[in-house]
Amino acid sequence: MIRVLVVDDEALVRVGLRMILEPAADIEVVGEAGDGGEAITAVAKHRPDVVLMDVRMPGVDGLTALRALRRSPNPPRVIMLTTFDLDDYVHTALRNGAAGFLLKDTSPRDLANAVRIIAEGSAMLTPSITKRLIDTFAELEQPEAAAARQRLAALTEREGAVVRAVARGLSNAEVGAELAMSEGTVKVHVSRALAKLNLSNRVQLALLVRDAGR
Repeated sequence: MIRVLVVDDEALVRVGLRMILEPAADIEVVGEAGDGGEAITAVAKHRPDVVLMDVRMPGVDGLTALRALRRSPNPPRVIMLTTFDLDDYVHTALRNGAAGFLLKDTSPRDLANAVRIIAEGSAMLTPSITKRLIDTFAELEQPEAAAARQRLAALTEREGAVVRAVARGLSNAEVGAELAMSEGTVKVHVSRALAKLNLSNRVQLALLVRDAGR
């Protein structure tokens, strides 16, 4: 079972998310929280695998809670939720370790699938947010690109090839087929690259590659 914590300052939204997720045989909503402060306490109590958390909340907001959760031992994977796809917090959330960013109007089926994908260790972004990130990183300043390329230079040639494929949105299986290696070997290369680069997940890996203009 995938254990999920739902965090939103609106009770009706929390009820709606619970109603969407609970019918899934492999997902269990283990708790709710009304703001980021409550979310931190609830995570310690319920130990969820995935946290679905609103970005904008009174009191402790989602970004503050995300940073606190990422510093905790064995942190859950966090999906940030927002109403608008042009939310100014998208970039900050991903930089701080969010595993996904979804709009609140995501379909029930897609929301449940996103929880499963992120629980397995992958990442999920709403398509419109992906486009926005691509547009943003296309305008990066040269110093940032140079710094990103310097970080990527720490990877072996094979790790670099895997990382660039991951940044294109390929799954482990697709990367393996393209580079003639087993899916297990791809996972090993991704894990080593994340460790060398001090990154938490594949989203951050893809952002670094885009920073570098690779």
